[in-house]
Amino acid sequence: MENSNLLRLQQVMDRTGLGRSSIYAMASKGEFPKPIKIGLRSSAWLENEIRDWVRDRILESRGIAS
Repeated sequence: MENSNLLRLQQVMDRTGLGRSSIYAMASKGEFPKPIKIGLRSSAWLENEIRDWVRDRILESRGIAS
């Protein structure tokens, strides 16, 4: 697996412009990267998965296939 940093929820929200509810709803439908449990009550996302998701949204909005 590619080396990647972990992002906490607030960082994911800042990078995507999405809110907490939208992130979890989209992840449950397979439309957003799923979080990784890093503790009993904490989760994080792989930075490279979030970066790729944002890139794909940009390409889609510009009509460019990824």
